[in-house]
Amino acid sequence: MHAALNRPTARSVCWKLLGLGVACVLLVALSMARGVGAQAAPQTTEISRQVKAAYLYKFTSYTEWPRGAFADPGSPIVIGVMGDDTLAEELEQVVVGRTVNGRPLAVRKFRRGEVSLAGVHMLFVGRADKSRLAEMLSTLKGRPILTVTDADDALTLGSMINFVVTGERLRFEVALATTEVSRIKISALMLAAAYRVVKEPS
Repeated sequence: MHAALNRPTARSVCWKLLGLGVACVLLVALSMARGVGAQAAPQTTEISRQVKAAYLYKFTSYTEWPRGAFADPGSPIVIGVMGDDTLAEELEQVVVGRTVNGRPLAVRKFRRGEVSLAGVHMLFVGRADKSRLAEMLSTLKGRPILTVTDADDALTLGSMINFVVTGERLRFEVALATTEVSRIKISALMLAAAYRVVKEPS
């Protein structure tokens, strides 16, 4: 019962803290480090998922796609999620009824390795082995799709944005050279909030 009561509190804390300037503290992860117990693990995963979903939504407000990326002025910003259906479902709850720069938002689920990504503007790729991730990112190079990952050394593999945990906070790093190849512009505010910005090609 306590867990059920805490869930909306955790979500509201994430939303209040999550500007691009202040990353949400993973409080349950901190508790686990202090030895609270095994029950904290599912909660940690849930909070991490909520923060990632909120970040993905926020990224759309600070990203400018090239001309031609949208079919018409009313076309939605489509966020694809590959290999993580639970995150996709969380993200659907976050974006429902919301718009960014007058555009509605839509979420699409993809299986790992799926290559038909027409109409997608942002793609989160769930954890995968390095070779598969590198292959997927290679196929997207130069396309106007903002790629977001959650893997070690993902920027060197061709990802544009990668989630990292530092100081018990979920933050993000940006590969600026990779976004420029795809003619995607990241706002200065978002770059200032990033944990790390890589300006030179990997």
